[in-house]
Amino acid sequence: MKAMVLNKPKTPLEWTDLPDRQPGPGEIRVNVLACGVCRTDLHVLDGELPDSNSPIIPGHEIVGRIDALGTGVEGLRLGERVGIPWLGHTCGVCPYCVSGRENLCDHPLFTGCTRDGGFATATIADARFAFPLGEVGADVALAPLLCAGLIGWRSLTIAGDGKKLGLYGFGAAAHIVAQVAKWQGRSVYGFTRPGDVATQAFARTLGVTWAGGSDEMPPELLDAAIIFATVGDLVPMALKVLRKGGRVVCAGIHMSDIPSFPYRLLWEERQIASVANLTRQDGIDFLRIAPEVGIVTTTTTYPLNQANEALADLRAGRFDGAAVLVP
Repeated sequence: MKAMVLNKPKTPLEWTDLPDRQPGPGEIRVNVLACGVCRTDLHVLDGELPDSNSPIIPGHEIVGRIDALGTGVEGLRLGERVGIPWLGHTCGVCPYCVSGRENLCDHPLFTGCTRDGGFATATIADARFAFPLGEVGADVALAPLLCAGLIGWRSLTIAGDGKKLGLYGFGAAAHIVAQVAKWQGRSVYGFTRPGDVATQAFARTLGVTWAGGSDEMPPELLDAAIIFATVGDLVPMALKVLRKGGRVVCAGIHMSDIPSFPYRLLWEERQIASVANLTRQDGIDFLRIAPEVGIVTTTTTYPLNQANEALADLRAGRFDGAAVLVP
């Protein structure tokens, strides 16, 4: 197998030949067909996630086909197309797992962070954390659903049922969530970097009610806001656009420090919540409704050996939607 390997944080990925790997008990081996590039991959590269391993193969938005089954695997078959997400393994016995909150597991493994991921021609996965994808939809189009879509879906659920929703950071996750929210009958307000008229225009193509800079006030107060950008300064800015009782959801796994702000912004029962990882039920629920929504992912593809270029373009915001690596 070949892979783009992070040998040390803050260094470029290296194109590497590796021995073929065999799945252990309860595991599957997957030939990778496409792997999305996520902002969390940048956090892994930058050494911002304290528990990340190195060397490591990043990538956690994996679409592939099973080509080997470990002992004890049930419910999956050779040749089946599956998706492998960020949450790659849980212990199943800690208080969070047994109470249905496996996203908060005390002893998890994360794909592309603490177990090898999909920036490779093949990967090994825990069979319990692989979602059957069926045969509808292109591999590249489905890849962003495995994290941008899933985390977006969990964030949308935590945001509540409000009809007026703000999205800060209009990248891969927001461009999927906007389509789901519209399908649910909500009005979507897109917030971008100040002056980023190109991304605002992209947001308008998805039918948002309003698009503007993060430093602007929308034409009306909102019920909830989801922050996908990793900028802590956005939290008080988002609180300013909320009605009484509104909620700000911080969707990133990493964020810069939130600055101090007047209590008046939080008062009147406004809330700040965070999203951590996902559960398998999130995946089941989201992937079930995704075909009904008719989600169209905007993607830019790169050959696997150009993963460094894809990551650099993501960091610089040089494309709309999501980047996807294709072996």
